[in-house]
Amino acid sequence: MKLGVMAALFGGKKLDDALAECRKVGLEAIELPAGAYPGDPWRLGGIARDKKALTGLKKKLADHGLEACGIAAHGNPVHPNKRIAAAHRKDLRNAILLAAELGTVVVGFSGCPGGCPTDKTPNFVTCPWPDEFAEAARYQWDKVIIPFWARENDFAAKYGVKIALEAHPGMVVHSPADIVRLRKAAGRSIGANLDPSHFFWQGIDPIEAVRYLGDHKCIFHVHAKDCAIDKRNAAISGNLDIKSYSDVKNRAWVFRTVGYGHDDEFWKLFISMLRLYDYDGVISIEHEDSLMSLHEGFAKAVTYLKGIILTEPVGQAWWF
Repeated sequence: MKLGVMAALFGGKKLDDALAECRKVGLEAIELPAGAYPGDPWRLGGIARDKKALTGLKKKLADHGLEACGIAAHGNPVHPNKRIAAAHRKDLRNAILLAAELGTVVVGFSGCPGGCPTDKTPNFVTCPWPDEFAEAARYQWDKVIIPFWARENDFAAKYGVKIALEAHPGMVVHSPADIVRLRKAAGRSIGANLDPSHFFWQGIDPIEAVRYLGDHKCIFHVHAKDCAIDKRNAAISGNLDIKSYSDVKNRAWVFRTVGYGHDDEFWKLFISMLRLYDYDGVISIEHEDSLMSLHEGFAKAVTYLKGIILTEPVGQAWWF
């Protein structure tokens, strides 16, 4: 395994400075933001069609001893606002083309449409009743999500690219079961960006998620981000909490730097389970800790993960 970072947190830096920072702390890979919600701070969105700029990017990566471990284009390409949807679809296609040039995956969201063709805002369905919600979910899956991602699957497959969808609440695909459902319906270029932080507060066991997604051979990428649940707040409001992420004292849960939501008992098992299911890619740090500065949260994540990731090939069972 290798250690990398989802580099949207460096969006305020120049690309050279971001790459230098990654190398300075001993990372081997970088997940490059290239549009939609992560933004496109280094103007990488259309670079696949610009051979000179593309060559320059590859040289910068090589000069810093880094590989591109993913192109981040998390967006809502099925947004009921056609302007937003069109922009995010363009970003997604550009990300696929760039991923093809860099030999990596695209990381993104499934998106969330409205509950019917005339809706103007996304509708995240969380229960089957009243019946309108079940009808909305059927519309979203059968009329929007599956047809859209079947087309994107075919486009990505043409370029030999895999799309790693992050199961994220607020998006139609928000669980391991959803990822496999979409993969079966839309195609095998669709798989998972496995981020345990989103599973913790949903009550999904990330270890079982590794088993399930591993059995379906669709773990394409992994984010390293933790989550802490405040049992007192959760006991009052539940985990479907819409309070601001900055309202840490009152939220049911918050994102944390790895090791600050769960300890070695989880993280070492998580890393080991990934290896058991043949994931030997990059562990990409994502820092969204409300209690730490950008620098401190990132630095602590690097230090912690360096101590637990498995970097050497599996050895022989020499003891018998």
